[in-house]
Amino acid sequence: MSRPLDIVVLGLSLSSSWGNGHATTYRALLRAFAARGHRILFLERDMPWYRGDRRDLAEPDFCELAFYDGLGELARWRDRIAAADAVIIGSYVPQGIGLAGLLRDWTPGVLAFYDIDTPVTLARLQRGDCDYLSPALIPDYDLYLSFTGGPTLRLLEESYGAPCARPLYCSVDAEAYAPVATPTRWDLSYLGTYSDDRQPGLERLLLQAARQAPGLRFAVAGAQYPDGIDWPANVERLEHVPPAAHPEFYSASRYTLNITRADMIAAGFSPSVRLFEAAACGTPLLSDLWDGIETILSPPEEIRLVRDTAAVLAVLAQPEAARQAQAGAARRRVLASHTARHRAAELEAALRERRADGGRLQRAEGLLGR
Repeated sequence: MSRPLDIVVLGLSLSSSWGNGHATTYRALLRAFAARGHRILFLERDMPWYRGDRRDLAEPDFCELAFYDGLGELARWRDRIAAADAVIIGSYVPQGIGLAGLLRDWTPGVLAFYDIDTPVTLARLQRGDCDYLSPALIPDYDLYLSFTGGPTLRLLEESYGAPCARPLYCSVDAEAYAPVATPTRWDLSYLGTYSDDRQPGLERLLLQAARQAPGLRFAVAGAQYPDGIDWPANVERLEHVPPAAHPEFYSASRYTLNITRADMIAAGFSPSVRLFEAAACGTPLLSDLWDGIETILSPPEEIRLVRDTAAVLAVLAQPEAARQAQAGAARRRVLASHTARHRAAELEAALRERRADGGRLQRAEGLLGR
């Protein structure tokens, strides 16, 4: 039996889910990783917008969580970092480029980058405005864990020089996300932080549907929506729904909607965590279209793909038996393939593979020759 791994993760946020989906992803993955017997230290940059009542998991029971104010303060954990089997740096971490340069020299174990935003990252690299990753750093990461699968993995290896790119999709904590007995409040809901490139989809697939069907009820939950949006009277706005309340939110929805960012539609193979969470809660999904979605959930049995307002309203008018059949099929698929336990096993396999194949040693030798 292989010995447990000791890893250090530096991510955007584990403690606060306010205005970001990273916290939910890290929580599910790392809880399941710890359940496999591994030890985890999560280092989080202490940012003012994640403090106070926005910090909804200040003391996780599955890993050690510590906060730092800047790169200079990381020396407090240098010995722990040097002793780790692997160090993982996440996307959108403040000063990520400087952080990688620092930890590259401290880390004799596997150095990995976990990109929960891969298509956005690559678009920013092309524009030259990415402050957490640079093209020059990518070859220095032994392992590039990507939110996006498909052709993007080959692009990372062949065009950017990543030694090893592997998919690590989002997932769901099946123990935390399950159907909740609660009255139905909405015919269609959407849960997501505001994004300029998602807003046209929200307008087309939910707000227009609400205007054309005033007898139906809708909800949009998420932070950072600007003033000036024309919210129909039958659309309920919720500023923030914490992860602990997600199952009740989804269970109160007859259907829920997935809307994908433009860069992720272009790349394909980029499933949002909301797909897995909603399906695990027994709530059937409507989604926009992108390449590779059929590898995650099979349309139309497990997910309904909608191009326009008319398609949305047609699904909402389906008989209850059809709705329940879709919900059951999607839940079975997610529990069989897309839980945090599946992803934790994939993460462990990828880390052990890179430790075994000498990738870290080759990179260290390359650094000595600089």
